[in-house]
Parts: sequence; structure tokens; C-alpha cells
Amino acid sequence: MNPFRAEDPESESYPALGNLRVRFAAAPQELAAELTRLVAGVDSAVSGSDAEARLLTALADATDSAMYWQPPDETDEALADPSVSAALIPVARALTTAPAARWWSGPLDRDRQQFIEFVFEGEQGREEPPELSGAVAGLGEWRESTLDDERRSASRPSDPAANYSGNWWSAPNVTGIFSTTRSLTRRGPVGLRLVEDSMGWQEAVCWPVEPSADARVLEIRGPADWAALVARYPLEVTRSRWHDWFKTTGRAGTWLIPDYPAVAADYDAIHVSVGGYLTTAGRAVPVGSEDTCSVLAGWSPDETYWLTDVLEVAGPAVHWRSRDGEPLGWIPVGH
Repeated sequence: MNPFRAEDPESESYPALGNLRVRFAAAPQELAAELTRLVAGVDSAVSGSDAEARLLTALADATDSAMYWQPPDETDEALADPSVSAALIPVARALTTAPAARWWSGPLDRDRQQFIEFVFEGEQGREEPPELSGAVAGLGEWRESTLDDERRSASRPSDPAANYSGNWWSAPNVTGIFSTTRSLTRRGPVGLRLVEDSMGWQEAVCWPVEPSADARVLEIRGPADWAALVARYPLEVTRSRWHDWFKTTGRAGTWLIPDYPAVAADYDAIHVSVGGYLTTAGRAVPVGSEDTCSVLAGWSPDETYWLTDVLEVAGPAVHWRSRDGEPLGWIPVGH
């Protein structure tokens, strides 16, 4: 029996890159051999007029499958085998030169930032511009809440494998701290599609925004940048992340995240590029030593968190609606 399931490359739901979706039930050597066959035509899959759609669909699928509160699944474990990951090297090489993925490694696009407000079913999106302020209070609240959670977590089981869950993210998700992503010319804001732990939103209101000209932006392009950020502004969260990050990384030890109020003294924003996300998210990143690590979690590709009040609304809002729940299904209302 063939353990692999290659999707129809002509299918709209599974475009050409989608035929790498296989059932990872084979021995590593068999899986590596099958992947080698499947990626033989990867250069043509990341070029051409529909390359942007193919890549965006694959990236959205990878982002949506990120989970930092459970052990690696069958696919994660299979891909961790060196022979299997080596078979996918041609995919990585093709992406680094694909015109449609050029922005994946680029810095913050200051001229195309969009602030997204997702709308829950039964609610109505706001019409008035958002007040993009409150960073000082927001960061103060974030730090107080983080430290309080760490203190309360001291009573949790010391066994990292215990069936216990708590906070798992390392992004500054708090009122007063806003995040943005760039807008692609044809597709609109990428943040509509690239969402970790999505709530299944079907509607959103998107506002073009622009930072002040002198805004200081820290770029996260890979694990080394994340490690340097955490090492310079460390905040220990070992107890509060102990169980979840052990599940996802298999590592028990000291855990750190950035102390964002301290970061805000030197930088106005932190931008994680797509490349930075793909090479860093979900991994135990050593910070100074193997005994101390951090995890980039809850931070979507190309997402920028603004730590100071340097954003302004730069134009009218556009309402978007998802036609079918698929990454490419988002369209502006009225189109």
C-alpha cells in the first residue's frame, strides 16, 4: 500500500505546492525518497503567474497548523528526521530565489502597513478610525500580568510532562499594543490569511497605517536575532511556560521571553519577517547557553508589534469578507 497521498495538482484547494501534503506513515527512508520525487518540479511550482497564490496558500497552512501547547504530531516527527528534512532542501532553495517570495526575507514595509480588526459573527465592524495609542499603559499591564502569572505558576506541578497547560505565547498580546502586517498589491493584508491559532473569522475591517519617519524597528530574521533580543532584554517565564513549551520542544529548563517595556526604551517596534518566522517559531532557541532558551510563539509571519505610539491611520477602512474560509477567499466587500 502506498503510504503517501499526493493531492491533485490541478485542484484549487491543493495547488502545486499542495502536493507535498503526504501521509507521513512510512519509514524515514521511504518518505525521503517519495519527497525527493515530489519536489523535483518545485522550481516551476514557485514561478509563474499563480506562484503568489500557491505560496500564500502553503504559508497560511503552515501558520495555521502551529500549536505550542501539545507534542509534535506525526508530520512534525517525520520532518524532524535528517534524511526527510534534507529531501526538502530544494524547496528551501527555490523559495529563496522565487520572485513571489522575495518579500518573505525583506524588512518592514513601512508604506503598506495595515491594522486589522477581525469581526466576530453577529457583530459589526467599527466605522470610526481606531485610536492607535496606549502603549505605555499596555506594556505596564503586560509586564504586571506576566510577572503575576509567573508567581502564581510556582504551585504548578514540577514535572514538565504533567498534564497541565497555561500561557504559551511570547508576543506582547495586550490592549494598547497594536500589530500590523503588510498589504500585497493583489491580495490585500497578509494578516487576513497568516494567523496562528485562528478563531475562524469571516469578516474584518482593515485600516492603512503609517509609522513616524523616525520609528526604530528591530528586525527578527532568524533564531540568532530572536536570541539576541531575548539575551539583551530577558524576562524569565519558566514556570508559566514550563509544561506547554516542554510539550512542543521536548526541553525542560529555564525559559525566557523579551521584557517588552525594556525593549520599548530602545525600539518602537519588532518585525518578524516570514523567513524569520519559518526558521524560528516553535523551536527552543538557546539564549546564551543550552540551559536557557526561548520560543517565538503566537507571532504570525510578517507581523509587527508596535511598542510605542508611533502609528497613525493613513486612509479609509476597507471591509473584507471570506467567501469560503480558504486563505485566498478573502475579498473586499463590494467586489
